[in-house]
Amino acid sequence: MKKLIFLSTIGLFLMFSCQQKTTAPVETKTAVPDTKATPKEEEKLVMNNAAAILARKEVPILCYHNIKDFTDSAGEMTKTYTVKPANFAEQMKALANAGYHSILPNQLYDYLVYNKPLPEKPVMITFDDTRGEQYSIGAAEMKKYNFKGVFFVMTVSINRPNYLNKEDIKELSDSGNCIAAHTWDHHMVTKYAGDDWNTQLVKPKAKLEEIIGKPITNFAYPFGLWNAAAIPEIKKSGYKMAYILSTKRDSIDPLFTIRRMIVSGNWSTDRMMKSMETTFANKK
Repeated sequence: MKKLIFLSTIGLFLMFSCQQKTTAPVETKTAVPDTKATPKEEEKLVMNNAAAILARKEVPILCYHNIKDFTDSAGEMTKTYTVKPANFAEQMKALANAGYHSILPNQLYDYLVYNKPLPEKPVMITFDDTRGEQYSIGAAEMKKYNFKGVFFVMTVSINRPNYLNKEDIKELSDSGNCIAAHTWDHHMVTKYAGDDWNTQLVKPKAKLEEIIGKPITNFAYPFGLWNAAAIPEIKKSGYKMAYILSTKRDSIDPLFTIRRMIVSGNWSTDRMMKSMETTFANKK
């Protein structure tokens, strides 16, 4: 009898153990993809020369400054550089309805230099001069359509009333927008001499990098004005691309003369859309 009880106990124990092994979760491992480029992939990463970059179809790049209301009696400069909030909202909606997708400078660089694809109907939305409404109105409107923008910051204005503060800049960066440099005090590049290069290019870059914790690799010329002497200094300061306005690009350094179009406050949304399409219609 004792032997029977003992054998029964052993049987129950073995059966219970088998059940435990059967129902225990199976540990799985997720394969980690090998992200190292193959030799063939590395061969493809050959940088385009200037002629090849100039031959690429231009991406529309919009440039905004102020986003606020103004009266009919406002001066022409105000009307040219200021877009009313309602008009800005209408323009963002029109871009979305037309199927445009916002892109950022890293995408533009890869497209121009390495022939990498872009989304269908790309557009870049940029802001100059660090005005506070670019965050409170501009970024808020773009977010409705999942648009991201490029904010060219003039560092002398950071934390001043009605301008972007450090927290705004950090939040813009953390939410997927691009922060870029626009000099220290908007002093035009064509007049730089001596330590101006350090003051206007190097120090603003370092300050912005300290705020956002990311490299700053894009620069916008004040007033869109540039000269050949500026480009080597901009390169030496660690920038990969620089932006002018809608004038002719440089045939030697097109990455440092990327064209943008100022959106005028005098324009209707329909005119803005048509001007954008005309300005960047295969123009070299």
